[in-house]
Amino acid sequence: MTTIALITGATGGIGRALAHQLHAQRVRVVAVGRDLNRLDEVPADLRIAADTTTPEGAEQVMTACQQALGEVPSWLAHCVGSTLIAPLHRTRAEAYREVMRVNLDSAVYMLQAWIGARQGSPGAAVLASSVVARVGVANHEAIAAAKGGVEALVRSAAATYATQGLRINAVAPGMTETPMTANMLKMAAMREGAARQYPLGGIQSAEQVAEVMAFLLGDGASRMTGQILAVDGGFTTIRPLVR
Repeated sequence: MTTIALITGATGGIGRALAHQLHAQRVRVVAVGRDLNRLDEVPADLRIAADTTTPEGAEQVMTACQQALGEVPSWLAHCVGSTLIAPLHRTRAEAYREVMRVNLDSAVYMLQAWIGARQGSPGAAVLASSVVARVGVANHEAIAAAKGGVEALVRSAAATYATQGLRINAVAPGMTETPMTANMLKMAAMREGAARQYPLGGIQSAEQVAEVMAFLLGDGASRMTGQILAVDGGFTTIRPLVR
């Protein structure tokens, strides 16, 4: 049987890159996003417009998959996310709630819907965290809290559902070249400053992060669950050599 992979946030940089990679591997891709017109640009066997930040939207996605394909995707890649760069004393309540809704609520509801639809059958899921959940980065309090919640969710769900053969992992990317970061990286000085923070240098591509997500979904990671893999050029574990 051909593997079916459900990718949420498929119109974003990493989600789109993952869709291209899995489609090239002849995996059947279900691409999910809020704008069906933008999904037309994503290689997929099925495209679904839905808001996965609500339980109803997450359930809608699983129902649409079952109706259109006759089965539930065995792979889930949850790539929905946003960011907020602001110190806590300047973070409005509305902005905080929006960050939690997009990053943590969507992860909870989508993982919940997928696990329920699997009905005890094995599968693999990979979620998106961030380096800011793993090391303190100034002015990232709200997004760090949201992504920290995602990491805790991954570890607990991995423990709960391991006996069903469900593997649940996450990636924690550093600064990545995506539409979300385009404004931050458009100035040469800002790009150079960001690149110098990473021991391996440079700004990583969405394709590089997607490759690690694809690995975590596949058979090569069959003994891995509850893991958070940092894809960050060494940012969270080593310091660059100062010359």
